[in-house]
Amino acid sequence: MRRETKDRKRRVKPVRLRVIVLIALLIAIGLVLFASTLGGRYGMFHQITMELVGPVQKGFTKLSSGVEVLWKDYIALIDVRDENRRLKALLETYDEKLARYREAYATYLHLEEELEFRRTADFPPLTARVIGRDPSFWFQTIIVDRGENDGVIEGMVALNAKGVVGQVIHVAPNYCKILLANAPSSAIDVIVQKNRVRGILKGAGESGYVLHYVLRNADVAVGDMIVTAGIGGIFSSGIPVGTVQSVHRKQRGMFLEVRVQPSVDFQRLEMLHINLSLQQSVAPGKIVP
Repeated sequence: MRRETKDRKRRVKPVRLRVIVLIALLIAIGLVLFASTLGGRYGMFHQITMELVGPVQKGFTKLSSGVEVLWKDYIALIDVRDENRRLKALLETYDEKLARYREAYATYLHLEEELEFRRTADFPPLTARVIGRDPSFWFQTIIVDRGENDGVIEGMVALNAKGVVGQVIHVAPNYCKILLANAPSSAIDVIVQKNRVRGILKGAGESGYVLHYVLRNADVAVGDMIVTAGIGGIFSSGIPVGTVQSVHRKQRGMFLEVRVQPSVDFQRLEMLHINLSLQQSVAPGKIVP
C-alpha cells in the first residue's frame, strides 16, 4: 500500500507542475493584454512579461508563416503542373496539325506539277495512281488503277513530270502492270543532250542506271542530262531520263563506264501518266536501237 501511495504521489507532482505553469502562462498573457489596454502603464512587469511571452509568439508566427508559404507553393505547383499538361497537349495538337499541313502542301505542289505536265503534254495522257509494287530486283514493277477499259495496251509508255517511269507489260480490264525504267531487265535508247552522244541505258535497280556503249573519247561529264533518243517508235525524243552521276575510264576496253542518276524518284512514285497514242502492241521492256 505504501508503494502504491508513493507512486500516486510521484504521478501527481508532474500534473500539478504542468497546471501551475499553464496557470502562470495564462496569468502572464492576461496581464499583457490588460496592460496593453491601459496603454502600457505596468512598466517593468509588463516588459518582463513581454520578454517571456515574445519568443512563444514569435515561434508561433514563424510556424504559421511557414505553413502559409508552403501551402501557397503547393497550390502554385499544382497550378503549374496543370498548366504544363495543358500546354503539352496543345503543343501535340499543333504538331499534328503542322504535319498535316505540310503533307497537304507537298501534295498540292506535286499535283500542281503533274497538272502542268498534263496541260503541256504533246500526247493524250491517261492519269493513273500507283496501288501496288513488286520489290523483286530483276522485274521491278508497279500496278496502277488503269487497264483495258481505259484504253491501255501492252507496250504503252508511262511518264510523269520528271521523266520516264517505265512501260506497260501486262494489262487487265481495270489494272495494268508497269516495268520500271530502272529495272535490270529494262533498256532504253538514249543520248547525251549536250552533244547527242548515243548509248543504251540499262536499269541497275536502286543504283539507278548504267549507260553502255559510250566510246572512251566521248565528251561525257558529271551533271550531263540524259534524254531519250526517240529511236524505235516507243519513246519520243528528248524525254528526261537522268543525269550523269559518275564517269569512269577503264584502262582497257573501248567504252566508258557511266553511272546515271534517275530523274524520277521511284521510291516515292504515287502518280503517273500513260501515253495513249501508242495503237499497236510492241515488245515491252526493251528498246531496239
